[in-house]
Amino acid sequence: MYHKEKSIQIKNSASALYNNLGVLRIAPRRLTYFTVVHANVVNMVSASWDGLNYSHRQLQSKEPNVSTSTSLITQAAFCALPSRDLLVVTSQKGIQMYESDGSIMVYWHALDIPETTTELLCVPAQAVFARGISAVCESYICVVFDVPSKGSNITLSDVMEGHKESITDMASQCCGGEVCIADLVSADDGGNLCVWQSGEEFKLLNHIPGFDISCSSVKLWKGTVVAGYGTGQIRLYEAVTGILHAEVNAHARWIYSLDIAPFSGLLLSAAEDSLVRVWHLTMTPESHSVEIAHLYNECVTDTQICGAKFCDGDGYAFAVTGYDLSEIIRYTQS
Repeated sequence: MYHKEKSIQIKNSASALYNNLGVLRIAPRRLTYFTVVHANVVNMVSASWDGLNYSHRQLQSKEPNVSTSTSLITQAAFCALPSRDLLVVTSQKGIQMYESDGSIMVYWHALDIPETTTELLCVPAQAVFARGISAVCESYICVVFDVPSKGSNITLSDVMEGHKESITDMASQCCGGEVCIADLVSADDGGNLCVWQSGEEFKLLNHIPGFDISCSSVKLWKGTVVAGYGTGQIRLYEAVTGILHAEVNAHARWIYSLDIAPFSGLLLSAAEDSLVRVWHLTMTPESHSVEIAHLYNECVTDTQICGAKFCDGDGYAFAVTGYDLSEIIRYTQS
């Protein structure tokens, strides 16, 4: 079904982070942007569709007016809004937003880091970092920034509270233009899922409890939450009611990344077991449920896969990254 294409070399190897691959397709320019995180650096590659031209850029996690920083990056993802595309980078110190080509940093948001104390307190230490990126509706990037159509006048719109454990991933509705009540889902280290309705005030619609195992990657498609877990399982829930539609033992080890091609209903899953699998999601109108079927798998030998993304909305091609690999591996339908 898919065959391997020429790999894209990157400046540094990929860190072992969930969802460690960003892809943005720029159709008017016949380019695709790729991002991979290594420690405190985002490796960015611009690749032409004919495979002849590549340009590289590296973005560092640093505060404004600071020359160097050792702040580790936790995630880098593209946010495609109707009026503009942005590259959003989260780290231990804050959130950075760049123009989609990485040329200009348009916004910096510093985290509120509690001051250290010399008192001996019998409470567990808490790490502070940012993680979880998603574009919602026409102008929101969570957690929750109002983004104008151009310029750097980005404002903090809202802070939503729904998780007691650290957030691992966030996803907005990707259903090929359909309007759904639930249009944002967030996941945490305890496997809990929060389903939200966006707007001027974000509303918590549902809380789907976890099983004390991390939900490392989550997607939202046609009102269905698709969640990948450290057990290697994929679960499909109805977003608003929390009804479990399907549970699949998809991988032998920890799932690191999920992605959905919204126009075809193809689902991509990748895990520590070196396997990338392609599934097909179908809606059953009579029962208002979703069915999942396995279509294809690819073994990336001796590789702990940490990122996998479709390169287009139909699932014609996908790309993969692996821990300590200095390349992006691409596959295209035969």
